[in-house]
Amino acid sequence: MQLGPYTLPNPWILAPMAGVSERPFRRLAREMGAAATPTELVSCKGLMQGQGRSEKYLDHDAAEDPFWVQLFGGEIESMAAGAERAVELGAKIIDINMGCPVRKVTKNGAGSALLREPARAAALVEAMGKRTGVPITVKIRSGWSEESITMVEVTRAVADAGAVAIAMHARTREQGYSGTANWVQIRELVEASPIPVIGNGDAFTPTLARRMLDETGCAAVMIGRGAMGNPWIFEQLAREAEEPTPAGRWTVVRRHLLDHIEHIGDELRGIRNFRPHLAWYSHGLSHASRFRARVMTVTDLAELLELGEGFFAGALRAKGAVRAPIETKQALG
Repeated sequence: MQLGPYTLPNPWILAPMAGVSERPFRRLAREMGAAATPTELVSCKGLMQGQGRSEKYLDHDAAEDPFWVQLFGGEIESMAAGAERAVELGAKIIDINMGCPVRKVTKNGAGSALLREPARAAALVEAMGKRTGVPITVKIRSGWSEESITMVEVTRAVADAGAVAIAMHARTREQGYSGTANWVQIRELVEASPIPVIGNGDAFTPTLARRMLDETGCAAVMIGRGAMGNPWIFEQLAREAEEPTPAGRWTVVRRHLLDHIEHIGDELRGIRNFRPHLAWYSHGLSHASRFRARVMTVTDLAELLELGEGFFAGALRAKGAVRAPIETKQALG
């Protein structure tokens, strides 16, 4: 798949997920075989105002080239200025979030609120492209509601404004993450879109991700909840690797934990912040509920490492069990 001057090595992309797609997890996904790992959604206003917290989201490794940053906002000037700052901090591709369903985002005219205003969505793409000169991509949902399916109208508008690709989560804003993603809509958008379409929604396993690619004709598949606590999904897709052994699983979890603490810069805050990741890593394994209960109370790193090693050494997925989708209230971009 081509994004401006950049060619992705395969069609498997990590979705931009708030609280998940931080630098340490993006690094793991890349090493496992993900072709690209966009950042979680970052406030353009925060970047424009030079807020350290917003700029921290743009910490990245050289191996992430081309570094793909997802931005959100609703005001044309602040989005253009924020995009310019993102490029100064290393962004090579800018993605505009037009799919986030969370009210605190949509009430300000950002995220999926833009699905109701194709002209404003196009104006954002044009302004950000002119200001930065880098490829602009867009992430949308199928529409605001079942009565307002605007995916084709929005896609054509942003393509005319210069967007080089569009990712579509095949649910409406009203659905949130409930129900089932409508892959038929991905195929319909592929047929109507003048730019490459990246499919997103319910690609929880390698089998489902390959099915989405085959059944919809999309150029690539963006994997969200299927990768939470499971970066191995990219290794299985890109290299046809086997399910990790217990020892191999713990090696990755331990490294992710230590990298995460280093990234946060504070041991206690890093441990607390990493607890959801440990819950996701244990998802579907034996005695996971007991492990999660223990994890929520541990504040000492040595104790947590001992607990994790003991759990993952003995925790196996039940024979024949399928990894179920993770239910989460996380804002998944």
